Amino acid sequence: MRILNVEWWIWVLFAWLLFLIYHAFKVFITNRLLGPGWEKRQYERLVQKQKDRIAQIEEKVTKSNPLPETKIINTPVSKKRVITMIAAAGANNELGKDGDLVWHLPDDFKRFKSLTTGHHIIMGRKTFESFPKPLPNRTHIILTRDANYKTDGGIVVHDLSTALAAASSDEEPFIIGGGEIYKLGLEIADRIELTRVHGSFDVDTYFPEFDEKQWKLIRTEHHPADDKHEYAFDFETWERI
Repeated sequence: MRILNVEWWIWVLFAWLLFLIYHAFKVFITNRLLGPGWEKRQYERLVQKQKDRIAQIEEKVTKSNPLPETKIINTPVSKKRVITMIAAAGANNELGKDGDLVWHLPDDFKRFKSLTTGHHIIMGRKTFESFPKPLPNRTHIILTRDANYKTDGGIVVHDLSTALAAASSDEEPFIIGGGEIYKLGLEIADRIELTRVHGSFDVDTYFPEFDEKQWKLIRTEHHPADDKHEYAFDFETWERI
């Protein structure tokens, strides 16, 4: 039997060869070269390309529309200035005699040093001259009527407002005496650190009377007399109401 002038068995053989070639292509090409491993690699490459493309787009967007720069502004916090008078006075407001104290209280000296160190201390000329030398780590402001008074140990001023202006950088300047300076300071002070000494003394200088209705006692600490302190005393902190 002949088909198109070709023996039929030749057509059968040709068909079988085509099938064999198709099978070989599927097994060795599709399944092995283009199988699951190939598909996985192609998928990973596609995903990576998409990630790279997204990164490029984000970079372009950032460059064309930069985020506003964040600035940290340190706004200074305003603090109320506190003007403090510090003194040691007897039961009847005695301060001292002939420019000197009439008691010796080591713990009171320690408290004075602790509170005033690092601050401006405002005083009269006599108080300043009662010191053997300027007190360390404090800025001395000397208030005097003497227009010709000069010293290398501090700042000389002639009225209280100028004294406070000279201490403008200090959030808590201290007024430390003597009696006339305390009288001036009482009008503008916010706080009084008072050591109340239990006793009566012969003096020529006094701490000014103050109306306790205008002040509030916020802290007190008692110290009894002992071998270092002839008199009992209290540390009192008063604040203006």
